[in-house]
Amino acid sequence: PGLFDFKMPRASTGTGGSGASAKKKKWSKGKTKEKVVNLIMFDRATYEKMMKEAPTWKLITPSIMAERLKINGSLARVGLAELEKQGLIKAVAKSQSQSIYTRATAAQA
Repeated sequence: PGLFDFKMPRASTGTGGSGASAKKKKWSKGKTKEKVVNLIMFDRATYEKMMKEAPTWKLITPSIMAERLKINGSLARVGLAELEKQGLIKAVAKSQSQSIYTRATAAQA
């Protein structure tokens, strides 16, 4: 017995279970996410819902607004700018990629 008492694994000669003769793996088609159809322009009902509900949310971002109101992301940014202009929400942080807002309380307004 030497210093190491284990056998080194040998390279397969091709008679094993894998290789060209073995069954090929069946690939699944993959899961596809259903495409959401969001609004690209405000209709009266969506605009009124935004004006009424969004100022009550504690955290307001374009992505949250787009998801909850089923609107497109660029429309959500326009809506947030409108809400901020009217003083209904307050900007917490703004960067090139993401804006974060919160509701404007009576003391802030």
